[in-house]
Amino acid sequence: MKNLYLILLLFLLLGTISCGSAEEPSYDWDEQQAIEEQEEFTEQAQPTEEELETQRIHDEYIDNSLNTGATPYAYCFGKNKSCTTEGCSQIKVTTPYNSDVLVIIKKNDKVYRHAYINGGSSYTFEFPDGTYQIFFYYGKGWYPGKEMKRTTCGLLKGGFVSSESFGKDDSQTLNNSILTYELVLQEGGNFSTSPSDSDEAF
Repeated sequence: MKNLYLILLLFLLLGTISCGSAEEPSYDWDEQQAIEEQEEFTEQAQPTEEELETQRIHDEYIDNSLNTGATPYAYCFGKNKSCTTEGCSQIKVTTPYNSDVLVIIKKNDKVYRHAYINGGSSYTFEFPDGTYQIFFYYGKGWYPGKEMKRTTCGLLKGGFVSSESFGKDDSQTLNNSILTYELVLQEGGNFSTSPSDSDEAF
């Protein structure tokens, strides 16, 4: 009986300790999910350093523009020249009023001429007769430090920070002639030319 009494007393003491201990807080499943989703949203809402730098560059250069006829890649492709030979042709480009355009003209798959043209402006290239292909790189906000492509002359820098896109025309053979482009932005936001990209254009 004495042993049984001690065992019962021990059980009673353990029960008292158990009942008096603090209970873990319990959460409703929906409440817990809401807390986790809020924490995840807060983490996602914090911009990275790269995103902050991209936004800073956009805000600083969105209104920046070069003069019509400027050659921002002259250190790589040279400046534009007048045609002094007997057989000469021209390419005249008129840009849409709401987009600046960098025009790139290639010969034998190498950049032969290039020029920056402000929105709503025109520029005329001169060169010897031959077969050429013309590319159009358009957008808003010229940023001189934008890395475009690694070329034989080094890293090509300079590009738009907003609304950028590339277009191209088929190769054209010119013989004492003038080729005119009037670039018009379509409803979808592209010129009425074939799509292209920086790797092909430069």
